[in-house]
Amino acid sequence: MRELSISVYFARAVLRNAVAIGLDPMQLLRKNRISPRLLLEEGARISIERFADLQVSTMLAMNDEALGYTSRRLPIGTWSMMCNAVIGCATLGQALNRYCRFFQLFEATPFPVLVEEADLVRLRLHHEGQVPPQPYPVELMLFNAHRFGSWLVQEHLPLQVVNLAYPPAARQEDYRRMFLANPVQFDSEHCELVFSTTLMDRRISQTEQSLRHYLRHPVLMMLTQDFSRNSWTTRVRDQIRHSLHDMPELGTVAESLEIHPQTLRRRLSAEGTTFKDIKNQLRRDTALHYLGKQGLSIEEIACRSGFSESSAFIRAFKGWTGVTPYTYRKGL
Repeated sequence: MRELSISVYFARAVLRNAVAIGLDPMQLLRKNRISPRLLLEEGARISIERFADLQVSTMLAMNDEALGYTSRRLPIGTWSMMCNAVIGCATLGQALNRYCRFFQLFEATPFPVLVEEADLVRLRLHHEGQVPPQPYPVELMLFNAHRFGSWLVQEHLPLQVVNLAYPPAARQEDYRRMFLANPVQFDSEHCELVFSTTLMDRRISQTEQSLRHYLRHPVLMMLTQDFSRNSWTTRVRDQIRHSLHDMPELGTVAESLEIHPQTLRRRLSAEGTTFKDIKNQLRRDTALHYLGKQGLSIEEIACRSGFSESSAFIRAFKGWTGVTPYTYRKGL
């Protein structure tokens, strides 16, 4: 499993409507081994596994897969039934059409509609009236549609643009990760994913058998699925992950990838990142991953995260999350 993390912005959003129906957010957090204190820290992050479990637990507790954000509840099992309705399609275009028609049956807004043009296809969210959309349900629905479509054809679908009809609600890094470095535009007229029409002929490669595996934990699958191994960010991340103990420099990684260091810098920049950012993110995500496991000392976790001294690790971790590793672990 790749070690990944996610901003607490998303954990807060998952829990936002829980109190209104009498649930205790603190209890949900502790059940999923997330320190409530982390939600008070603007820059804090949690492991992707803990977030996925929190989202599922909250959906089950609310009996609503839309987490209280749609005009009508989406009962537990909605996503599973949608998947079974779509899996028999032959092409991505057919699948997205059926995907949209399925959610339109619930008459719960926002819901997706497919707008087909000469060379573009827009998966657009329809809202009732002129009420400005709340960011999180929009982001969740567009994220799910993009990742599910990618799963169906077993490749990360390129997007022409993601249009959002509001200013950024999270950091740019979070949107870059959410939509896999595809361009995102804010304050647009609509909330939508924009695809090239040529993608609609992609063949569906998943089957009923693979769907059964996917439905064991679809939230985690969509958060962690990785089909394309071609991005330079992924290649560099893989090189560093296998050598965290020695923490290679840019020149060493470039040599392994048979590319000039300056060219590698430019290509990472084109993907919206830097070599230093990748190193820091990998160290952070690795530390969060191991802090969630029992039996490892802080010293061992520091070493596994690429630090030669525990003191440097503790300073870096506090900079990443706002708390020390000891405080973070105590809250789990």
